[in-house]
Amino acid sequence: MNVFSVPGMSCGHCVQAITSALRHVDGRAAVDINLEAKTVRIESSKSPEVLAAAIRTAGFESSVAGP
Repeated sequence: MNVFSVPGMSCGHCVQAITSALRHVDGRAAVDINLEAKTVRIESSKSPEVLAAAIRTAGFESSVAGP
């Protein structure tokens, strides 16, 4: 499980864009986004670097918030 803080996330469109980008790199990823806390939890076999790159591709900066 990877947890990222995404401070620029502010609406449903943001959630959709990030989810889509993550599913593009791992179609079987379990993605749980908490918009209020601005966190993205991802269960994936991909590395944190690959996941962070996908979030960046969606237009958002992120940082690792926890395991």
